[in-house]
Amino acid sequence: MTEVAPVDAAASFDPLRGKLMRVAYRMLGSVADAEDVLQEAFIRWMRADRAEVREPEAFLRRTVTRLCLDQLKSARLKRETYVGPWLPDPVVEEEEEEDVTLPLMLALERLSPLERAAFLLHDVFGLEFEEVATTIGREPAACRQLAARARTHVRGSRQRFQVDRTHGLELAEAFFTASRSGDMKTLSAMLTADVSFHADGGGKRPAAMKLLFGIEDVMNLQESLARFFAKGGSTLIRTVMVNGLPGFITREADGELQTTALDIENGRIAAIYVMRNPDKLKHLH
Repeated sequence: MTEVAPVDAAASFDPLRGKLMRVAYRMLGSVADAEDVLQEAFIRWMRADRAEVREPEAFLRRTVTRLCLDQLKSARLKRETYVGPWLPDPVVEEEEEEDVTLPLMLALERLSPLERAAFLLHDVFGLEFEEVATTIGREPAACRQLAARARTHVRGSRQRFQVDRTHGLELAEAFFTASRSGDMKTLSAMLTADVSFHADGGGKRPAAMKLLFGIEDVMNLQESLARFFAKGGSTLIRTVMVNGLPGFITREADGELQTTALDIENGRIAAIYVMRNPDKLKHLH
């Protein structure tokens, strides 16, 4: 084993941290798990014979992807016992344009770990199948098949409607105002007929225990929530892009943070995603 040199290792690792974090988070859907993977990847990078590594970025991407594949095996067991609907950790205000929106993140959950890796590495990060094959330990032809199967599964979840950021955030603020003030007429006019509502409390905070579909069920819930908001405070911290969707961060009556993301189609809200699980909001404090 070569002598460990943390300073030298960090000098080459840190400039790649952002790219590696994007790979890990999109593979896992968890900020904390992605950070753990990066920490392990850095330890392996310190122990590696770095002088023999011609392309550090490719080496580290392979390391991170393989660690994520191992992590996904245990993650699947956790999801089976998860309380209520599961949503990925909210990531807000990324500088670059979001290439994997929240609906697509949910669709990725239906893929096998290898399908997920092949799709992300090729379709999202633009790697050639030869490099994908080296990364996940499969032949290029097999990687093409994995990515093709993944595309079939996620086709309907890729963003079809590009929403202007400014307009999207204005709609998010209008949604906040209408939902908290009890203006149900305005709120109803903002929703599509087949709107869906997704809330993740993780068993830690009250949240809808199942997905709601259709404007009638969603509006019934919003009316109940409006009565609750009238009794306790819900303070808007700021409007933000949440996993590529317009949304906002609030501090609720219990003092905890909450994020809301809105999937907008043709000027109306087609899906509402609410994160209430405090474990998934720690990185926003």
